[in-house]
Amino acid sequence: MARPIRVEYEDAVYHVMARGNEQKAIYRDVTDYQVFLHTLAHACEQFGLIIHVYCLMPNHYHLAVRTPQANLSQALGWLQTTYSIRFNRRHRRSGHLFQGRFKAQLVEADAYGRRLVTYIHLNPVRPRDKSRPIPADRRAELEAYPWSSHGAYAGRRLRREIPPWLSLEWLWYFGPSYGPARRAYRREIADSFGRRPSDPFANVRGGFILGGQDLWAHARQHIGQGGGREEIRWSRHADQDHIWTTLAPLVQEEADPRVQIWASVRLGGQRLVDVARQYGYADGSGVHRVLQRLEARAETDPALAAKLKRLRAAAANPNP
Repeated sequence: MARPIRVEYEDAVYHVMARGNEQKAIYRDVTDYQVFLHTLAHACEQFGLIIHVYCLMPNHYHLAVRTPQANLSQALGWLQTTYSIRFNRRHRRSGHLFQGRFKAQLVEADAYGRRLVTYIHLNPVRPRDKSRPIPADRRAELEAYPWSSHGAYAGRRLRREIPPWLSLEWLWYFGPSYGPARRAYRREIADSFGRRPSDPFANVRGGFILGGQDLWAHARQHIGQGGGREEIRWSRHADQDHIWTTLAPLVQEEADPRVQIWASVRLGGQRLVDVARQYGYADGSGVHRVLQRLEARAETDPALAAKLKRLRAAAANPNP
């Protein structure tokens, strides 16, 4: 299994999610949920984590976490290892509790914090089929769900019931003060029922970056400093994805399918087999022959040569 890319720097914000091994339960009873939250409290104290949102589900958990000390891997590794040991002792079992490494997406909080709050909190009632609306009759179920920060955001918990490690700073994305913010938050949650839930991760870039160009550039800089095999591979794919964002509209406007194929492969980095499937060829060898013939023709056709040159220039200078 490839090692996941981790971009860590001071005050970075992440959406973190981890599932149970073989999608089995990581919380079997009320005590397990309490032990996990107790362990999370220790992680916050020991590593300086700031938790903005959390939701514990029977076989996975979600966190929105800020890392003032640039130590996400160390902190989350400790959290999962420590909880796994405590879980195994309680239930007299051995072996892995979590399914591989935790998943972490770097988040631009000001742009996506509000949507992330509602997305995480709606987990207990969201259908497995994400294309379906959230059933309107599950609203009471969400209000009664005890293992998330929803009650704290909605103002349903007494102050003493809110964990001291939970930051409610993101309430300010809903309003200028606690009262209006909580009312706006409750309205947004209520409006989510009976409709298809919004998925902020439809906008993820490069597999794990949820944010705009500034965050993208900042992450690219940190990844480039890593220099490992996975970082190099990711950077190459990210470059191709970025180039294809610019090229795709130009290719769609091109009437000649042979030029479309050439730009997709030579400039966009798409695989021969994928392009073959898209254009109705049996395999990649047919696409390869198209490339050879088109490039040979460009040597004697000035108009075609000029067209390929323009596409090369667009690929070399993609839009920021």
